[in-house]
Amino acid sequence: MDFISMKDRKRIARAISSAEKKTSGEIVAVVAGSSDDYRFLPIMWAALVALAVPFMFFTLAPWPWPSTYVYAAQIAVFAALALAVQWWPLRIALVPRAVKRARAHRHAMEQFLAHNLHTTKGRTGVLIFVSEAERFAEVIADEGIYKKVSPEIWDEAVEGLAADIARDEVADGFVSAIELCGGVLAKHFPPSNRNKNELPNHLIVLE
Repeated sequence: MDFISMKDRKRIARAISSAEKKTSGEIVAVVAGSSDDYRFLPIMWAALVALAVPFMFFTLAPWPWPSTYVYAAQIAVFAALALAVQWWPLRIALVPRAVKRARAHRHAMEQFLAHNLHTTKGRTGVLIFVSEAERFAEVIADEGIYKKVSPEIWDEAVEGLAADIARDEVADGFVSAIELCGGVLAKHFPPSNRNKNELPNHLIVLE
């Protein structure tokens, strides 16, 4: 994934290790290129435009047209648009923002479970998740943290991370968010003598 260099991945890993030395909590950072391939909605738009072809025919040129001409035009329009939306920037641009956010949020929840953040001792795992294509960021904390820390406390981390994503400074955003989350965890969940590292400290990259 070319928007996160190996140098930046090492920076993020160091930031996680540094933050976890001050807390019994666990921080996992995950970045995904996208949270869906979004093939269905762009194809739906292509189909809707193709269905409007007869209306355009009779509006622009209102003389009788053979039905075979209209049908052939519909097929041609659909085929051209279906091919065009295979270009990723166009495909993602055609997806409504609400749909992209919903898919990215679902992906974040899946990653929280997939990386066993819900199984840490004391239920003190935190996921910092970014889905690059959707420009989406989310911080998800486990049950043990929610008992002591209001979910709103993570808003600053999410807002800062989202702003850095918009500037294509994903690594800087991760480091800042990790430091902020680490500070919150250190305040409420200080390290113990048996402070075991239960989860990976490196950035998890989903291609």
